[in-house]
Order: sequence, then structure tokens, then C-alpha cells
Amino acid sequence: MNITKLSKDFAVLLFFSVSFNSFAQQAEISSPDQLLKVKVSLENQELKYSVFYENRVVLENSPLGLTTNAGDFTNKMSWKDSKTSSENKSYKNQKIKKSEINYSANVLEVETQNNENKILKLRFQVSNNDVAFRYEIPSWKDKLSLVVLSEKTGYTFPKETTTFLSPMMPAMTGFGNSAPSYESGYEADAALGKISKNKEGYVFPALFHVGKDWAMISETGVSSLYCASHLSEANGNTYSIDYPDPKQNNGFGSSGAAISLPGITPWRTITVGNSLKPIVETTIPFDVVNPLFEASQNYQFGKSSWSWIIWQDPSMNYEDQITFIDLAAKMNFEYILVDALWDVNIGKERFKDLIAYAKTKSVDILLWYNSNGAANDTPMGPRNMMNTSVARKKEMKWLKEVGVKGLKVDFFGGDKQETMRLYEDILSDANDYGLSIIFHGATLPRGWEVMYPNFVGSEAVLASEMLVFDQNVRDSEAFFASLHPFMRNSVGSMEFGGVVLNKYLTKSNSGENKRLTTDAFQLATSVLFQNPIQAFAITPNNLTDVPTFELDFLKKVPTTWDETILLDGYPGRYVVLARRHKDQWFIAGVNAEKKSIKLKLNLSVVKSKKMDLIFDSKNNETQTKSIKISDKGDFEVEMPSNGGFVIY
Repeated sequence: MNITKLSKDFAVLLFFSVSFNSFAQQAEISSPDQLLKVKVSLENQELKYSVFYENRVVLENSPLGLTTNAGDFTNKMSWKDSKTSSENKSYKNQKIKKSEINYSANVLEVETQNNENKILKLRFQVSNNDVAFRYEIPSWKDKLSLVVLSEKTGYTFPKETTTFLSPMMPAMTGFGNSAPSYESGYEADAALGKISKNKEGYVFPALFHVGKDWAMISETGVSSLYCASHLSEANGNTYSIDYPDPKQNNGFGSSGAAISLPGITPWRTITVGNSLKPIVETTIPFDVVNPLFEASQNYQFGKSSWSWIIWQDPSMNYEDQITFIDLAAKMNFEYILVDALWDVNIGKERFKDLIAYAKTKSVDILLWYNSNGAANDTPMGPRNMMNTSVARKKEMKWLKEVGVKGLKVDFFGGDKQETMRLYEDILSDANDYGLSIIFHGATLPRGWEVMYPNFVGSEAVLASEMLVFDQNVRDSEAFFASLHPFMRNSVGSMEFGGVVLNKYLTKSNSGENKRLTTDAFQLATSVLFQNPIQAFAITPNNLTDVPTFELDFLKKVPTTWDETILLDGYPGRYVVLARRHKDQWFIAGVNAEKKSIKLKLNLSVVKSKKMDLIFDSKNNETQTKSIKISDKGDFEVEMPSNGGFVIY
């Protein structure tokens, strides 16, 4: 026997075996347009993935895996199998930025196992500009329940990346110990790896500028079956998935997720593009989720008057609410939002009279409730009505009987599974009684516009109330407004409560809390900020102290959209959006720069059309004029600092 030849043959056989195994331990999937690619691999018995756009690295090798109470899936893993397929669906939803959506993705399913031979699957869906992935856990023989303790999922960025992040608020801080409520604002173009001011990590969505490209990270599909998550502080260039702080919800409830097997995690989403257009226009939070129950009725959306935002707590009385019903009627608004303390200052019996009066004016009622029982210390009432099934159903039965159409439920303060159950329970019960739901002092909505038919929107932003309370927020109003379409409002409906036309944010419209933005800026936010019910901050005096053309615009602007297009902008500097409602286009922009800017825009969607323009003159006086867009759609506009414009 030729030992040398045998050795060579064995070496060749070994080479092919190793090459085959190495090849078998990774898999790739690309988007339908082939521009976005995800690679999943097993390296040193650890699962990794990376993301590329136009062959440029967006995410370097990033970790994957879970730790559970029945097994560790972060190391000592082995590769079993992978397969590819496709996913296609079409759906309609009038509550988001686009009413008709066609979703097409290529799918990669990877099957792995740990050193105890327990299976863990990963599912990646890659559509044009979007990656969505989740873990899928089968049952293991007689194991049918599981607690997921932590997640290793990470996002490792190239070193040249800059960040646009909002810090997670510390648990049991803020008003009535109701934080976190996603109201920390954002820092633009910060250095990769910078430690947050709270050292608690960052909330979703998170935006990253990666060289020539952009990437936005978020999550969707969070229901009562899981906790919500956020990003950790950076470890080098890597941000990881963090579960809620155990101190949230007054320390009650697990910070992990208890699931039934087989079970799934929420979707992790990554939106990628070589411009900001895919970031603003993405529908991925809604593409990968499905309704959890059927709508009990055809819920109606629209505009609302709202006394509390400017007139504050003293306005929560019968006479002032009558005044704001009259305001809604004169503005052709569908609703009035009656805020906290109505239970004490008006009372249920007299509230019936208020509803009866509103009906004579063709105005419907939205009513505020405190979500809290034991989760925090917020004092305003009604309390202890939404936190338990028995109390909630009794209250909702009364609400349906008297004709209330929807609720604004406030003060949640946490992302634990315990709190996710409360959100879902409120939504589910409210649907049984024909009530739409707005959440305030709340977490980011994660696909809820599709999952819950009666869900309207959530605050989860540094919203209009902070303009009243904080000079620093007033100083930064334009900065934050230029951010929201790229981040917070890009992934979910945003209950902001804006459009302030008082010169001062006070009932007297004088003395303090001076507004620093123009009227054109304020009107533009009615288009830039998307929520199917918009509670505007106008007050009765505005009927006579602002120009009629501004009020006429507010009467016409819709709150639901069939199409949304980013025309220009950079987060923290300026933004211009075009939105379509049926066959009408509304185009709006605001400027957060310290100086005036001139923009050359392509308005091809309204080319050759006669339109109305609301704009700021050089002395910041808001004016209007009729214009005709050129046959090519070319249009030039100048916006002063803290100014804006609207074309409609």
C-alpha cells in the first residue's frame, strides 16, 4: 500500500470535508432588488449575522442568541439546517403613513441547536430596504413553557458611524414616578459609543448614519406575550438588546418574557438605504404583523379640540368644555378631548349633559383616564378604572351607554410583559365596547396600528405639553420637529398634540412661555406629524386673533394619509414631506437651522397644478398666496430659522 498516496488522499478528503462544513455553517439572503443582503453564520460556536447594502457593510458581524431558564443559546451552538422561501402580502390600513401596501420579501430560516440538543430557529425576512428577524422556539419533548431571561442580539456598526439616539429614562422617576415614558428627546450626529446621560441605554427607534448609508433599528410585534426591549449602552461598536429594568412598574413583574412553546420573540427590524427616503417611508413595523382581533365597528378618525394643553387644569370644568365643544364645531373638528380631573370637576351625571350638548354640535367625546392602580404614584383621576378587568369592563359599559367614542389612557411607565398585558387588555376590552384608544405617557407602539384595530396612536415623544412646561424644549422645538419624521413618527403613529397658534403658551396669550416658531411652522407640523386623531392646541381666541387663511387650512387638513414621500431633509436640520389624502396632496416643511435656508424641490406629484402656499416672509410674518407649480415640478422655497411652509 502506498502510504504517501493514502495520506494525500486523506488530506484532500479532509480539505473538502472542512470546506463543505464551513460552507454549510453560513447562509445568505438578499432582498428582491438584490441591494440588501444578510449573512448568517456560526463562528466559534456562536451565531452571528451581518448586513450589507450595495455591497457596503452596514452591520459588521453581530451577535445572536437567547438565554432562557431551560437552556443557553449564546454559545456552544451547532448548525443544523437552513432553507429559503418568499413572503408576499397585500393589506390596507388607514391609520399609518400609507393606506395600501404590497410587501414582498425573501425569507431565510436557520435551524440551530445548543449543546443540550435543543433547537433554536431564526427567521429572517429581507425586503427592499428592510430586514426583519425573530427567534422561533419549538417545544422540546415535554417542555411547553419557557422564560427568556435575556437576549444577546446585537448591532455592530463600522467605526465611522454617527448616531441619533434617545436615552431610556430611569425607572420610577419623573412625574409621579411614571417614567420611563420615551420623552427624553434625541441627540443628533453623536459619536458612536457615546454613553447616554442616564446610563440606561436607548429607546427605539434608533437611527445611525453609516458612511454613505443610513440604518434605523426598532422592533415590532410586541403583544401581551412578550416584554418590549430597548438598546443597551454601547460595548465598543456594539449595541445590544436589553430587556426592561426590574425597577419598572414599581418593581412588580419579571423583566424577561414568559412564553408558551412553541413560541416566538418580537421582530427586530433594520431599515437601510443610501438616503433617508427609505427610513421615512418604511412600512416594516406593519408588514410583518397581523390583526389580533377584528374591529367591532368602523372606527372614525379626525381632528379634536383640547383645552388642557394651553388652558391647563383650571379648564377642566363644564363651562370651559362647552367653550371647546363650540370651538370644535366652528372648526369642523370631529372631536373634543376632555382631559384629567373631569371625574371630580364635572362628575358623571353632569357629563351626560356635556355629551348631549356635544351631540347637538355634531362633536364626539374623547375622555382621559389614568391607567394606574399600583404601578406608580400619579394622582390625577379617574384612577383605578383601567388597571383591572372588572373595573375596566364596568366603566367601559357606562362609557358606551353615554356615547363616549374613545379614551386617552395615561401614565404607564414601563416595558415589562406585565405592562404589555395591560396595554393589550385595555385595547381588547375597549374594542368590545366600541372605544378607540390613544395611549399617553406610554411606550413606543410596535406594530399596534395593525395588531389592534381600535388603537389610534401613542405619545412616546417629547410632545406639546413639554413646550408648556420647559423653556429648553421651547428653545429646541424646531430641532425636535425636524427629527420626528425620520425617527419616532417613522415607526408608528405619534400623539403629539401640536399646532399652537397662541403667541404665548398661556390662556391669556401673554406674559410667559413665548412661542419661538412661526405660524407657518405650526401649520406645517399638522402634515409632518402623523396620527389618525390629531388633538390640536388651538384656543377659542384664535378664531379672531389669527388670520382666517390659517383657520381655513386647519379645517381642510386631513389626519389620515394614502401616501407619504420624503422630499428633502436631514434630521435635526430641516425636513420636507409630501402626503396624499385621496387625490389631494399636502406638502410641508420646517427649518431648524439657525439661519434661513433656500431649497430647490422637485414637486412632480403636483406638477402643473395651481396650489395655495402658506409661507413666512422675511420678517417672519406668515402669509399666503396662490401659486402654479411648473410643468416639471420645480419649486424653490425659503424658510427662515424656526419657520416653515405648507403647499396644498
